[in-house]
Amino acid sequence: MKPRKTRNRQTTYQLQLWLMALPCILLVFLFNYVPMGGIILAFKDYSFSDGIFNSAWIGFDNFKFFFQSGVAWTLIYNTVFLNFLFIVSVTFFSILVALFLNEIFKWRIAKLFQSVLFFPHFISWIIVGYFSYSFLNADNGFLNVVLGYWGLAPVNWYASPEYWPLIMTVISIWKGLGYFSIIYLAGMVSINPELYEAARLDGGTKLDEMFRITLPMITPLIYINLFFALGRIFYANFDFFNNVVKNNGLIMSTTDVIDTYVMRSILVTGDFNMAAAVGLFQGVCGFILIVGSNWLVRRMDNENALF
Repeated sequence: MKPRKTRNRQTTYQLQLWLMALPCILLVFLFNYVPMGGIILAFKDYSFSDGIFNSAWIGFDNFKFFFQSGVAWTLIYNTVFLNFLFIVSVTFFSILVALFLNEIFKWRIAKLFQSVLFFPHFISWIIVGYFSYSFLNADNGFLNVVLGYWGLAPVNWYASPEYWPLIMTVISIWKGLGYFSIIYLAGMVSINPELYEAARLDGGTKLDEMFRITLPMITPLIYINLFFALGRIFYANFDFFNNVVKNNGLIMSTTDVIDTYVMRSILVTGDFNMAAAVGLFQGVCGFILIVGSNWLVRRMDNENALF
């Protein structure tokens, strides 16, 4: 049994840690758990005059209305497909850039590249929307100017929905590349350098070091980021879609997602019931994806499972 003085010291230390974590715990409780009481709206015909609890209970009618609206499956497909493109492309290029930065031995050059890549992360989506419009404007946009210089016909980008999955993927890479590459680079820097020295003594090349040491060592970090991304694959970045696409009906066939549809429904009809129902649907799907992905990883590689 430990002496009382040792137990008291450990208790004080644990209490200090809990006090440091208390603001974050309160924020998570207030903004993530308290609003969950609004889930009840998904099963009610909400009326301002009756209030939340006195409004009529209608069961799953709100869910039926969404799935029978004729656009539900298109919205789900667009949301999942675009998020899948964003996750795969940003993850791939972030790891690739982090591998390159990890091989730069002059720290001034490495810091310069990190700063340049990280800068877009701090740019507001409103500014990104103006940037994209200056590039894609049909009259004098930068891309059409380049096409005209090469003797090609200009493209009305804001009336061509087939191009927008690629356009939005490029914007997503540009915006998130620096942030995620820094995360993966931090994981690479923490790898024991003796592992690389041993590989070089055994005649290993740079590719051997990358694929046999670096990537396996940051695999848990990759899994964690993928789990978080998969948990929100049914959610769209509303700021991204609202400011870049700008509610353009000409390209909605490939850019209209669940979140923008719900926002339009609230602004036009004030249908909070359907918004709550769709939000609950998104949350349940995200939970199933996280649990299912973790179960799959646990079956394949138990050590890298998140829980």
